Amino acid sequence: MSLSYRTVGWNANKVHYDRVAIGAAAASTAVVAGVLALRVPALTIETVLIRALGATAFALLHVVLAIGPLARLDRRLLPLLYNRRHLGVLTFTFGLAHGLFALIQFHTGGTLDPLVSLLGGEGGPAGTAAFPFQPLGAAALAILFVMAATSHDFWLHTLSPYVWKSLHMAVYPAYGLLVLHVLLGVVQGQTDAGVGWLVGAGAVGLLAVHVKAALAEGHVDAVPGERDAARLQADGYVRVCRADEIPDTRARVIRLGDERVAVYRYDGQVSAIGSVCQHQFGPLGEGKVVGGCVVCPWHGYEYKPDTGASPPPFTEKVPTYRVRVASGDVFVDPRPLPPGTFVEPARL
Repeated sequence: MSLSYRTVGWNANKVHYDRVAIGAAAASTAVVAGVLALRVPALTIETVLIRALGATAFALLHVVLAIGPLARLDRRLLPLLYNRRHLGVLTFTFGLAHGLFALIQFHTGGTLDPLVSLLGGEGGPAGTAAFPFQPLGAAALAILFVMAATSHDFWLHTLSPYVWKSLHMAVYPAYGLLVLHVLLGVVQGQTDAGVGWLVGAGAVGLLAVHVKAALAEGHVDAVPGERDAARLQADGYVRVCRADEIPDTRARVIRLGDERVAVYRYDGQVSAIGSVCQHQFGPLGEGKVVGGCVVCPWHGYEYKPDTGASPPPFTEKVPTYRVRVASGDVFVDPRPLPPGTFVEPARL
């Protein structure tokens, strides 16, 4: 968190993260290039490099898309999530190198402008195999460019978290375009048929981890709320759980109406706040109370558990909820208070 926007400053952890990521990407490119050169000696060095760069970029995109759900399933992967945007920019960089080399190799030296040649497609007999696959890759690269260009928090603040998040969800259409790009290239004989099977396996794997994370979210949704009449009190409060069921400095996440609420136990007391971080809509309820503040596990944004407000001079705020503890049971009023409203914590 910072009060002003400036050129990204790399601390020791980020430097290490980037070195490992760049080294792994470079090694991947070298390995793929070596395998291609051995398996298909007829390929030119330019074509080998184009395919190796494309394979690395596509593999990195799988990692980027898998980090989110995997981090929800295993908290040990949260450090990867913290710097996920670095991987996104690296993915675009390798994709751009792949696209530029392909543009030079296959679309220069003719009578047409290279971009006109690229967007005009490859032509051929009618049918699926003749569908131009290179414009699909160019469209995906354009989406990744927009995402890389707006990856800094300056744009998140300028566009608003909702618009920024919606914009960056375009990574999924970009992934779909790249899957078609590769599969159509395989159909048209541009790559080995085994590549198609690898792409299919990657897509199935991504779908599996997203479904598993969604099922875990469904478990949170299933926590009884005000819809369970037996838990609804006469004054409107909802029984959440036993106080000793909430780990110390952690939260129990419940759904009240259309909102997710994080009920935290800390310092012998209980508070409830909205579970959606105002930075990038991260899962605030999966965070921890450190130094008197709830810390979002995604990017470290902090909120006071009794006010839902970030400590001054920061200005982010989430809704708060009235809480009481009776006979060891925790009850929450499902009616949210305005973000930043102080609520006296319930004592255990």
